[in-house]
Amino acid sequence: MTAGFGRTAVRDLAARHGIRPSKSLGQHFLVDPNLARAIAGDAGAGPGDLVAEVGAGLGSLTVALAATGARVLAIEFDRALLPALLEVTDAIEGIEVIAADVTKIEWPAILGDGTWTICANLPYNIATSLVQQVLEGVPQVKRMVVMVQREVGERLVARAGDRGYGPLSLRVEYHATATAVRRVPPEVFWPRPTVESVVVRIDRRERPAENVDRSRLWWVVDAMFAGRRKAVRSALRAITDDPDVVLSAAGVDPRARAEHLTLAELARIAEVA
Repeated sequence: MTAGFGRTAVRDLAARHGIRPSKSLGQHFLVDPNLARAIAGDAGAGPGDLVAEVGAGLGSLTVALAATGARVLAIEFDRALLPALLEVTDAIEGIEVIAADVTKIEWPAILGDGTWTICANLPYNIATSLVQQVLEGVPQVKRMVVMVQREVGERLVARAGDRGYGPLSLRVEYHATATAVRRVPPEVFWPRPTVESVVVRIDRRERPAENVDRSRLWWVVDAMFAGRRKAVRSALRAITDDPDVVLSAAGVDPRARAEHLTLAELARIAEVA
C-alpha cells in the first residue's frame, strides 16, 4: 500500500483486526486515497521533510504523506488501532509510529530541534485546543494542515465581521496566517459523519502579528467577547472604569461590537487599558 488505499481496503483492514470506529473518540477514517494525496500536497510535504500526523488512525493519510518522501511521525492515541496501523506502515520506509495522547504529549522532547509540519484529520473534541497548544507552545511546528469540521474551520480562518470570528480566530491570526484550502464531503469517510469538513492550512508567522503584551491582549479579548453582543463601551466596563478614555486613546468606535474589531484594534485597546 504505497499510494494510499480506499474504502474496501480500509474496511477489510478494520475487520481483520476487529476494529469498530469509536464515537467517543470521534473516529471517522479517511477512505479516499485521492483526497489523502491532495492533503499531503496541501501540506507541502516532500523528500526529507518532517511531518507529524496526529491521529494516524488506519493509515490512509500516513501512507500518502510517506509517498512524498517525507519522514512521518504517526501519532495514535487509540491503542486498539495500533496493530492495524503497523500492518499498513511497517514495510514503508520513513514512518515511525508512536502511541501517545497529543493533549498530554511533550512536544519538544519528541520533535527535537527540527522544523516540522503537522498534518492531521482532527476529531472535533481536540481540534481547537490542539491548534492553540501548538501555536502557543511548539515553535518547531511551522505549519499545520488540518482537516476539521467545517464549523471549526470557519472559526480558525475568520476575520473581523465573519461568521465564527472570535477568540480562537484572533489567537490564530496573532501567531499565523490561516487559509481554508478545500471543502471535504462526508462520503470520503467511514463511517460517514453528519457534517462537512474543511482542510485548513496554518503557517506560523516569523513574529506575532502585533507587538503587544500577549497576556494583556487576551485579557482584553476575553472581556470583549464575553459581552460580544454589547457595544464595546459596555463590554469594556468589566476591566476598566473609564472605557471612553481607553477607546478614545485606542481610536476605536465605542459603539462597535467585539465581532467587528480587528486584532490591531484590540491590541491598541490592550496597550492603553
